[in-house]
Amino acid sequence: MKTTITICLGSSCFTRGNNNALKIIQEYIKDNKLEDTVILKGALCEDKCKRGPNIKIGESEYSEVDPGSVIDILNHYFGSKRRC
Repeated sequence: MKTTITICLGSSCFTRGNNNALKIIQEYIKDNKLEDTVILKGALCEDKCKRGPNIKIGESEYSEVDPGSVIDILNHYFGSKRRC
């Protein structure tokens, strides 16, 4: 079963950090060879702007995500002990 990562690409989340978070997630998927087990998709605004930037991994939602916390979130979710 594949895990879906949904990243909000609405204008508020995008300009507040998800533009960089998207690149970090793409690199993480590639570096950890998760291409066959992860689906990465973007979403337009989901009316959670006040708590944004927002990312959803599987059924877990993460708010106020900044590019510095993306790796920690991914490592926590995927159980990896990879790079900082």
